[in-house]
Amino acid sequence: MQVFGNVATAPERKVSKSTGRGHFEFRLAESQRGVDTEPTWYTVRVMKDHNPKLDKGAFVKVTGKLKTDFYLSREGKPTGTLLILAFEATKLAKPAAQATEPARQEQED
Repeated sequence: MQVFGNVATAPERKVSKSTGRGHFEFRLAESQRGVDTEPTWYTVRVMKDHNPKLDKGAFVKVTGKLKTDFYLSREGKPTGTLLILAFEATKLAKPAAQATEPARQEQED
């Protein structure tokens, strides 16, 4: 599956308890158009042990396999998330604040 959306949290390196292999995780908000204006939230697990170098707010394309991840919350209640086991997470655009910085600097010069 492919999802296009904005990085909501900075990628964080984690290590699998069962295999000992490293990977990176971040939250992604997929924007919707039309009647459903609420974003769909995903946890993205990049299955490579190298930093994807994605900034919070960046618009990205994620390709991978969709799964559901169920667990107990801090309060002990069952909950879950949509999890993408990603082969690829590619930045398509910079965050809006970063994209406007060079334009401001040019105007000041």
